[in-house]
This record gives sequence, C-alpha cells and structure tokens, in this order.
Amino acid sequence: MKIEVRLYATLRRHTPQQPNGCLAIEVKQGATVSEAVSLLGIDPAEIHLLMLNGISAALDSVLAENDRLGLFPPVGGG
Repeated sequence: MKIEVRLYATLRRHTPQQPNGCLAIEVKQGATVSEAVSLLGIDPAEIHLLMLNGISAALDSVLAENDRLGLFPPVGGG
C-alpha cells in the first residue's frame, strides 16, 4: 500500500532526490511507522516527533493506505 511521507528540517537529507522532503513509499499491509522509517534508512533516534494524518503517533502505530506520515527531528535554538 502507498503512504505519503513528509520529512522536515534536517531529516530531508535522507531524500536528496526530493528536496522538498515529500515522497510516496510502498509499505506492506499492516506495516508500522517503525517499518516505514526503516525503509527510508532513518535512525529512529533522529526523530523527535511524528504525526500520522496530523495527529501525534508512535513508532508502533499501524499504517493504512494513503496515510500521511510527518517526521520531525529535534529542533534547537533560542
């Protein structure tokens, strides 16, 4: 099944072919967010916040067809 993934800030370096950080990926039925993150080659430790269809989710959340997954790194600043 297909899901949309949006990578923000420094996580965009994982998708140099998509500089806007938005891409569609195929995952197996019943896949979790953790499995999608693994497909992208992203270390889960790099993710501070993840949103599934605009709602806070966890790495063990189960994905569904056409879900929108947003991944955010820790943000610093002052």
